[in-house]
Amino acid sequence: MTDQNIRLGIWMMVLTTFIFAVQDGISRHLAGEYNVFMVVMIRYWFFAAFVMTVAARKAGGLMAAAATAQPLMQGFRALLLVAEICVMVYGFTLLGLVESHAVFAAYPLLIAALSGPVLGESVGWRRWVAIGVGFVGVVIILEPGFGVFQPAAVVPFIAALMFALYGLLTRFVARGDSAATSFFWTGTVGAVAMTAVGAWFWEPMTGPDWIWMAALCITGAAGHYTLIKCYEVAEASAVQPFAYLQLVFASTIGILVFSETIRLNVALGAALIVGAGLFTLWRQRRAG
Repeated sequence: MTDQNIRLGIWMMVLTTFIFAVQDGISRHLAGEYNVFMVVMIRYWFFAAFVMTVAARKAGGLMAAAATAQPLMQGFRALLLVAEICVMVYGFTLLGLVESHAVFAAYPLLIAALSGPVLGESVGWRRWVAIGVGFVGVVIILEPGFGVFQPAAVVPFIAALMFALYGLLTRFVARGDSAATSFFWTGTVGAVAMTAVGAWFWEPMTGPDWIWMAALCITGAAGHYTLIKCYEVAEASAVQPFAYLQLVFASTIGILVFSETIRLNVALGAALIVGAGLFTLWRQRRAG
């Protein structure tokens, strides 16, 4: 692994987080105007088409991409991700981008905490302390003792929990399936599931919002593409810390575009969460 590869991987991760932050901003706008299920459904149609196009161009085509010995686990993973996206986008409409992402930033800590029971990995005491510090950050953001506790703030935390479980199950299925197979199942099963739900909530969209919808679909596919390329050139452990930039980019969009503000407790809590997350990634890398 050359320094050049690591540098390229880092820039690819920075680009990926920026694309996903823009996607979140567009999602927040559209979900504020239309039903969340419909917005996610249309996005997934494009995602499924993208996934199938990628699979068709590889050796063996669609049949090879779909082949798996663990269809139930792959299907459950896909459903978990599409449900997580619905929950997170709903969170944007309740809390905005800044607070949603501040809480969602806890997902790497949840992965570390759940890697023992789900994957049988050992988590040392230092990482447990970091996980604890991160959850103190979440509590600071939620402010349960100040009489202003918003039940809505639990929504992005549920999304983080779902995304962490999705991440762990992705690692679990990787023991028997290629990344291409997991990617194929994620897009196709998600699209079928969202169509079954979203079709009941169809609403006519305005012309300008169809343009935003097209932008949402393109950013979704572009973000997944750059993420795949990122992991092709560099190890996950080298680039993963830079995934936290999505919090920075999304918060910037929230402030500049949606006139959101960063409250002191949110800034403090997010700093604790990110610091703890970076420490667990560092420990994981050393252990590896």
